[in-house]
Amino acid sequence: MAISSSILFCYLLFSLISNVASSFMYSDDRRDVLFPQILKEEAVTRLDELGKVSDANGYLQRTFMSPASVRAGNLIRQWMEDAGLRTWVDHLGNVHGRVEGLNASAQALLIGSHLDTVVDAGIFDGSLGIITAISALKVLKSTGKLGKLKRPVEGASCGALLIPGCRTLQVIAFSDEEGVRFQSTFLGSAALAGILPVSALRVSDKSGVTVLDALRENSIDIAEESLLQLKYDPASVWGYIEVHIEQGPVLEWVGFPLGVVQGIAGQTRLKVTVRGSQGHAGTVPMSMRQDPMTAAAELIVLLERLCKHPKDFLSYDGRSNCSTLESLSSSLVCTVGEISSWPSASNVTFTVDLRAIDDAGRETVLYELSNQLYQICEKRSVSCIVERKHDANAVMCDADLSSQLKSASYAALKRMTGATQHEIPVIMSGAGHDAMAMSHLTKVGMLFVRCRGGISHSPAEHVLDDDVWAAGLAVLAFLETHV
Repeated sequence: MAISSSILFCYLLFSLISNVASSFMYSDDRRDVLFPQILKEEAVTRLDELGKVSDANGYLQRTFMSPASVRAGNLIRQWMEDAGLRTWVDHLGNVHGRVEGLNASAQALLIGSHLDTVVDAGIFDGSLGIITAISALKVLKSTGKLGKLKRPVEGASCGALLIPGCRTLQVIAFSDEEGVRFQSTFLGSAALAGILPVSALRVSDKSGVTVLDALRENSIDIAEESLLQLKYDPASVWGYIEVHIEQGPVLEWVGFPLGVVQGIAGQTRLKVTVRGSQGHAGTVPMSMRQDPMTAAAELIVLLERLCKHPKDFLSYDGRSNCSTLESLSSSLVCTVGEISSWPSASNVTFTVDLRAIDDAGRETVLYELSNQLYQICEKRSVSCIVERKHDANAVMCDADLSSQLKSASYAALKRMTGATQHEIPVIMSGAGHDAMAMSHLTKVGMLFVRCRGGISHSPAEHVLDDDVWAAGLAVLAFLETHV
């Protein structure tokens, strides 16, 4: 009887140990299914490596067709090829990666972001979208699914990737989105969308080098005809997806690593010149002064008040209605980016960046700003000139693509945590993205990734390793479900 009890005890103990071991083995298996080596560890390493490719010493800077941009493009090509893609560089410096799928007649899905940076940049802006796309495709290659896609995928990096709908899969890294060198945003994606004018090739940087010169310096000989040939046939494209850091604090505030973008705000850039007259600081009476500096200061404060409290300036009339005013109250932002005084203090110029999700509301604000501006200048006996330097209409993301990205994000987070997830946040983008240019070609969708403090365009820009992982899993879930 004692022997039987010992045997029973040992059996129960062995069963308990086996069950515990099985639970740990299950966790390991589940971790393998999440592909952390590719989607997290390798992705983070590549982001760090790409962040060291710079034209400057001590900080990150990559501009259109600069030496660092070319080196970064070559590195991206290597990673694309490692993921099983065939690569090439087009006539505007965009880096492409492509893989053949099963369905030769299906349309293609594009996914992407940009490879260039601002001056003194962070390592995640743009690059995150490229790396997560390539990583997801590498997972498909490792599981033997890459060549079994029903549609083509292509990506672009100025940074992008192309996915569902054709006989191939393609990733593209756009050559320019930030517009730092030539003050002309979306060069890469605008060319593919067919909205880049031929005149853009003749725009010059501060050194007098044109876009055409920069391309030829890198052995890319482009003619007007070849620029037009870069445009994709809209009938061959199913849609465009872009993964990007949020560049704002909302996701961190609500505690979610991923969010789906509802739309991208429209933007207007102004240059305001205030002209007065010079005079001796000790001899010109205050009542007789035509001081453009104080006038400019009053105009800038006016802009801030108008954009903080649009309802105090706009009325319910033919230009404004209730929905417009409500939209402006939640989405309108205005920024003075530069101010200069030359010569001496007789001329003052400053720039205005005004954004809103409601295009009609944005125009209403610009109309009211112009009226108020000229009244102030007249009162102060100075002249004012307002030049519109840039206009981009707001872009609403496709409802179906957004729903699919939301489902993919939900699935990714559930796979990571094993827990049922709350509703994925849906937010607006105040920043411009390549998706704005690509919307002229096809329907677009965007996925935002949380960044610490909402900080971007700065070395302090940071994304958690697990959030990089979550973004890669979401792209993978999207491809597995819809491609």
